[in-house]
Amino acid sequence: MILFPAIDLKDGACVRLIKGEMDKATVFNTSPAEQARAFKDAGCEWLHVVDLNGAFAGQPVNAEAVDEILAIMADDVPVQLGGGIRDRATIDLWLGKGIERVILGTVALRHPELVKEACKAHPGRIAVGIDARDGMVAVEGWAETSEITAVDLALKFEDAGVAAIIYTDIERDGALQGPNVEATAALAERLTTPVIASGGVASLDDLKALKARQASGIVGVISGRALYDGRIDLAQALAVLKG
Repeated sequence: MILFPAIDLKDGACVRLIKGEMDKATVFNTSPAEQARAFKDAGCEWLHVVDLNGAFAGQPVNAEAVDEILAIMADDVPVQLGGGIRDRATIDLWLGKGIERVILGTVALRHPELVKEACKAHPGRIAVGIDARDGMVAVEGWAETSEITAVDLALKFEDAGVAAIIYTDIERDGALQGPNVEATAALAERLTTPVIASGGVASLDDLKALKARQASGIVGVISGRALYDGRIDLAQALAVLKG
């Protein structure tokens, strides 16, 4: 199972939110590039980056910070990027710059055909981010909750060639209350598409709980705040998930 350390970008800094609320941001590093270097030096195999401002604006906002992260990671550590990627030109731009995988969230709900088109053009490099509040998909930087369930949205892309579904339980995100293992595993069991868990990871035990459900189709887990505040040691986490 892969660990994806998370770098969430707000106003050029590396932050973490609580339940997606922009006014509850904690700045952990004013240099996202240096944070990326720290994760790289610690042995991470992937990096998860989100342009939070972009998610609300509907277009890239922290592009300079992303470029700096890419320069640090070079060809050593692949980066997946989400937040404000809502048209084909932006998808092509980031993949051309060296982002390994783009994450499409809002457009997966609003314009599913764009996701399918992008998957055909860039095989294996498109992920769908499904963020749920009480099981219902939330979009526009989590500011709006739709009337479609996470499972129903994920099933729309089963034959599209999506590299992964990144499933976030919004009520757990940044709250250090533990991931919603049951909901994540239940989603993974319904799909053939691999699932990456996100939201609420607070301890090595949480990682072990997800690892125990790997057979359901969970292939990775994203962790942010717990890595920043020292609740989880990255080297230990990597060892748990590789074991």
